Amino acid sequence: MEVSVIRSSSQAKISKTELGCRDLRFCFGKSNDKNKIFSRKPTSVCFDSQISRFRKAGLRFTLKAVQSDPILESKSPATSKSLYRLRLFVGLPLDAVSDGNSVNHARAIGAGLKALKLLGVEGVELPVWWGVVENEMGKYDWSGYLAVAEMVQKAGLKLHVSLCFHASGQPRIPLPKWVTKIGESQSSIFFADRSGQHYQQCLSLAVDNLAVLDGKTPIQVYQGFCESFKSTFSPFMGSTITGISMGLGPDGELRYPSHHKPAKSGTIIGVGEFQCYDTNMLNLLKQYAEANGNPLWGLGGPHDAPTYDQGPNSNSFFKDHGGSWESPYGDFFLSWYSSELVSHGNRLLSLASSIFGDTEVDVYGKVPLMHSWYKTRAHPSELTAGFYNTASRNGYEAVAETFARNSCKIILPGMDLSDEHQPHDALSSPESLLAHIRTTCNKHRVEVAGQNLASGAPGGLEQIKKNMLGENPIDLFTYQRMGAHFFSPDHFPSFTEFVRSLSQPELHPDDLPSDEAEATESVQTSSDPNIHLQTA
Repeated sequence: MEVSVIRSSSQAKISKTELGCRDLRFCFGKSNDKNKIFSRKPTSVCFDSQISRFRKAGLRFTLKAVQSDPILESKSPATSKSLYRLRLFVGLPLDAVSDGNSVNHARAIGAGLKALKLLGVEGVELPVWWGVVENEMGKYDWSGYLAVAEMVQKAGLKLHVSLCFHASGQPRIPLPKWVTKIGESQSSIFFADRSGQHYQQCLSLAVDNLAVLDGKTPIQVYQGFCESFKSTFSPFMGSTITGISMGLGPDGELRYPSHHKPAKSGTIIGVGEFQCYDTNMLNLLKQYAEANGNPLWGLGGPHDAPTYDQGPNSNSFFKDHGGSWESPYGDFFLSWYSSELVSHGNRLLSLASSIFGDTEVDVYGKVPLMHSWYKTRAHPSELTAGFYNTASRNGYEAVAETFARNSCKIILPGMDLSDEHQPHDALSSPESLLAHIRTTCNKHRVEVAGQNLASGAPGGLEQIKKNMLGENPIDLFTYQRMGAHFFSPDHFPSFTEFVRSLSQPELHPDDLPSDEAEATESVQTSSDPNIHLQTA
């Protein structure tokens, strides 16, 4: 299929019958927040209205059926060898399936899948929520997710599944109701900060092996969930489903919820807070302190650490020179705090590896990019998140070793972030931290996959390309996330050009395919009003 986009003032002409769908509509919710996908009660934005917006921008669309190969599978001699293994996925909406296990905006998703297939995208990522599937303990309803898997299979795309054992604030997808009910009477199943405030969007890692869920441990509950998934989706495993991400904590990442609320846009993020004050975490700290001959050190976390939104120098713990983090107590606490996180990751990755190890899917886990304050010696944002990584200590060695031990791959988000677009006063360096983690992973032979944090980061697409095709190219990247903004005139043409640039990153103009070849193998964009943008 060919999609021609021509800069012209003439009226748009669309042949929906040639596309094979007479009523192709992208009914995404209108929202000023480009991270808000598929509003629950939207003003519908149909495909026709999207075309009108493109028309105002001077774009004309024509669709016609042709035989073509996906862009990223092009075997052009001029294409870098590293691109042969390049796989590009796009995340489906977070609430593709939500209440009632029905598929939200099924027609819009179906049309989106066709568009991605045309671009040569290999597949899509689907969040699968614990709170949607297991509304009653031990009873699983996979119907909505099965429907999506069938849609993806029918579209000829691959599927990467993210198993989410956490809750989502926006769109709102809570933990299972029966888990929330237990938490109402046993708040200690959740993380707590120094003030006693509980983070209720995931379970505390301290209860992994405690029978706090109606006589079962969380690990046993996660195991039942994963085994049911494997059995239910066995017809798709290894063919349509090629990868599974194991949820490891807040937002699916291996970390503590050191920031209960996301930072406001344009503000400098604080250092966060240690999350070791729920009853069960304090019990583990007490045991560790007594075993090390310092029982008084097991009474709580650091008393001189800043609060969530404060900078590292607002108190003495994280100060670059003379900070408590470098004292014997600081080393004791940070060693314990980080080791508990690594042990939690090992338990869940080991579980996932044992269940899915005999299938043809790859198992992944996500490690966050806590890049704020990276240019300080203490790296406080990493420390509060559970990574004992400082200017003099590599805190990702133990993490990489854990992934290697369980034959799992690491997903690193934030590959769209560049140092130049970070607030100067935040002393942030996402590029340096990303390079540091990737070097550590390479040392332990752990494969790295990438994600972006937001589709609107300044210079994000170029930064992603740099990370994908640099000296250490990655073979899988998941672009987040499908929705109203993704298909808008402000974004989709740029994304299309980005995909095309991955196919032929460094071709000289004289080496570009002929017009006939472009119609079937490439995506081209230009500022020239007479140049076509071809999507094959």
